[in-house]
Amino acid sequence: MMILSMPMMALIQAAQPSGSGGGLLGFLPFILIFVVLYFLMIRPQAKRQKEQQKMITELKQGDEIVTIGGIHGTIAGVREKDNSLIVKIADNSKIVIDRSAVGRRIAAES
Repeated sequence: MMILSMPMMALIQAAQPSGSGGGLLGFLPFILIFVVLYFLMIRPQAKRQKEQQKMITELKQGDEIVTIGGIHGTIAGVREKDNSLIVKIADNSKIVIDRSAVGRRIAAES
């Protein structure tokens, strides 16, 4: 019984924090993890959202777009009052979509 309890006592004493180095040093791994997550995930996502919002606000008549649903078309008109677009998808077919439904603008090939 004494043999089993000695290693347990050593483990318990090793697990207890000593008086020095507690406070900020204990939070250092969490701070480092947050910094890494910020630069690898949060910052790039915020940058993509800002670029997407800029693209949506710059849409104008004649731009070729693809909606988030995969519909390809050309902007035939802009409704500023309800923040929507009239998109021509075929010769005699037009649909009305919200600006937020635009996935991307197709670059004009020169």
